[in-house]
Amino acid sequence: MQLKIFDITSVGSEETMETVNRFLRSVKVLDIDRQFYYSSDKVGHWSLLVTYLPQAGPASSVPFEKREKIDYKSVLSEADFEKFSRLRALRKQLAESDAVPAYAVFTDAELAQIARLPSIDALSVLKIEGIGEKRLEKYGQLICQRFAESL
Repeated sequence: MQLKIFDITSVGSEETMETVNRFLRSVKVLDIDRQFYYSSDKVGHWSLLVTYLPQAGPASSVPFEKREKIDYKSVLSEADFEKFSRLRALRKQLAESDAVPAYAVFTDAELAQIARLPSIDALSVLKIEGIGEKRLEKYGQLICQRFAESL
């Protein structure tokens, strides 16, 4: 697991954004932490902390079946991996009850991000990229409730 930080100004940042996009296409992204702030000269900035795994070549050139799987036990802390495992069990129950594939409920990457949250609640889950209002309503509330019950 590696980290990279980007600072993107809100004015005239097209070249920087292309650099960021090129980088994101070339690696396996695990997590992105985003913060918006104003500098002393009142210019807005996005600060991105990207957690990633390097990969050979662009992701789109690797067939889906051949992509390297992430070992979340080595990527997550011991406590986060324990939460991740419980979340996967809950996801499996929800997927079976709706007769959908587990990834349709939440992907492993999304579950890993949920596991990293200090507290698992609806507002925090909604901030995770890829999880919108509909999935939060359908599965997120249940995940938060059942996870709290399993503690």
